[in-house]
Amino acid sequence: MLVVMQHGATQAQVDGVVRTIEEMGYQARAMPGAQRTAVGLVGNDGRVDSSRIEALEGVAQVIHVSQPYKQVSREWRPENTIVTIAPGVAFGGDEIPVIAGPCSVESEEQILAAARAVRDAGAVALRGGAFKPRSSPYAFQGLGRKGLELLAIAREETGLAIVTEAMDDEGAHLVAEFADCIQIGARNMQNYSLLRSVGRIGKPVLLKRGLAATINDLLLSAEYILAEGNSQVILCERGVRSFDPAVRNMFDLTAVPLVHKLSHLPIIADPSHGTGLRDKVTPMARAAIAAGADGVMVEVHPTPERALSDGGQSLYPDQFASLVRELRAIAGAIGRTLAVQPGTRSAARV
Repeated sequence: MLVVMQHGATQAQVDGVVRTIEEMGYQARAMPGAQRTAVGLVGNDGRVDSSRIEALEGVAQVIHVSQPYKQVSREWRPENTIVTIAPGVAFGGDEIPVIAGPCSVESEEQILAAARAVRDAGAVALRGGAFKPRSSPYAFQGLGRKGLELLAIAREETGLAIVTEAMDDEGAHLVAEFADCIQIGARNMQNYSLLRSVGRIGKPVLLKRGLAATINDLLLSAEYILAEGNSQVILCERGVRSFDPAVRNMFDLTAVPLVHKLSHLPIIADPSHGTGLRDKVTPMARAAIAAGADGVMVEVHPTPERALSDGGQSLYPDQFASLVRELRAIAGAIGRTLAVQPGTRSAARV
């Protein structure tokens, strides 16, 4: 961090900045110049409150030389982090896992039908919400614990890893009992107490980008989890809110290569929430793999027209099967492969 003093700042004001930095537990280096003086803060570990320095007399500007996040950055860890949520289901390597399933767990019949369909098509993990944060308090809110129990039944039958969302601290501990990966949804991306909680639980976490979050915001949220000792974090681009009502969200594919440059954490794409339109999901999923995404998450429902939530963006099983075949071809073209369930590798089709 570099503190630039105002033109004509007094020595007493410079000394005040140096003293404040040292009181904060860091080293200060005054650098007098021909026109003005700058003070360098040495040892920034990402916890510096720059507003305390900006408020000092004689300070013109505070320039952040390094990123405010540390443990999620490439500077901290140059090599990619591989996040394994279940045997054979790993994000961040050459293999690209596909997560699929309905928005909500509605019944045993529905979630088992969905699980069988996405497994047979090539998915290695099942998504399905037991707890649903909805915009309307009158909309279907999920089955809660019963939904988690049904997901466990689906895993037992199909072998799929389970990814499902937690909304609060109590729910996070409950999800950790049943699921292989705890999802933090867009609305909770900046619920810092929840992020700390899942960090302490230690289970793999899928962190979705918030509705109006910058990439910097997303990485800082991930930093909360890593700061608690849990490095098993998968980031997810799922679109941000924009001014254009033509689609549900603006699906920001530039987030994929940008995150890869800034962070060692894997990033996947959710084109279902990113577009909100069934016919846009397939082309955006293809584009996400081509852009280098470390996985895709797609909503699939046995009968989307009867879905209790997000039916309009859910693929039919046959559409999902076609999509997986296309993704496998795209992955091969860029030197990667789609992940397959352990024990079925010989059955993977090109």
